[in-house]
Amino acid sequence: MILVTAYPLGYALVLSLYRYRLTDPDGREFVGVQNYVTVLTDPVWWSAASTTATITVISVAVELVLGFAFAWVMFRILRGRSLIRTAILVPYGIVTVVSAFIWRYAFQLDSGFVNQWFGLGDFNWFGERWSSLFVITLSEIWKTTPFISLLLLAGLVQVPEELMEAAKVDGATAWQRLRKVVLPNMKAAIMVAVLFRTLDAWRIFDNPFVMTGGANETETLSFLAYRQNVTLVNLGAGSAVSVLLFATVVLIAFVFIKVFRTDLSQVRGDS
Repeated sequence: MILVTAYPLGYALVLSLYRYRLTDPDGREFVGVQNYVTVLTDPVWWSAASTTATITVISVAVELVLGFAFAWVMFRILRGRSLIRTAILVPYGIVTVVSAFIWRYAFQLDSGFVNQWFGLGDFNWFGERWSSLFVITLSEIWKTTPFISLLLLAGLVQVPEELMEAAKVDGATAWQRLRKVVLPNMKAAIMVAVLFRTLDAWRIFDNPFVMTGGANETETLSFLAYRQNVTLVNLGAGSAVSVLLFATVVLIAFVFIKVFRTDLSQVRGDS
């Protein structure tokens, strides 16, 4: 497992130190960290980072709220529990690229039904940056909220029922029980859910690729790495982007696990 992961990463690290295009293999030249300097001083990198951060922050925040609501429903409902759980999980079972096409066709001018339903006339959702990001983020929320709700459901079953009953006996309101009993006992599950979804959202590629092709400043970091490596066959700069993307993923994981003191071993449960 380590070898399978380490070899591509090590090879990308080596390639990132060369000026190397597949169209000019004989012109391969060692340039040290020049590719990193070029990438980090290019506004395209920072635009992609800004787009990725925007999608990540908004989608994870909304998913956390919706996911908790869904988890609560799945936890408390007595009748039709299996049916409700299945219905909530359906979006997560759809392949990401397929769901991206579904959302693209729904919002397109020629094939979409959204404008007709909401009386928006000929508004082009994919003609501007923020409307494009709105659709991309909305599709992310729809697709992956079930995942975060499953993790939160595992945390909900860990909340001691006797504490809930004791809080009721003491006269605590529903809001007070949520703040003082439920959320503190779900801290590890919440942090793990946010960590996993943040790392997943930070690597977003399919939705921008299918919906906008990176137009209107909707290019993400993964998309930028793809464009450099595959479209432009600039393996040196593309590898530098890939290594930097990997470094940001490691940094995010470090912040969540160390700074927020997340203990993964605390998350156990049977949904």
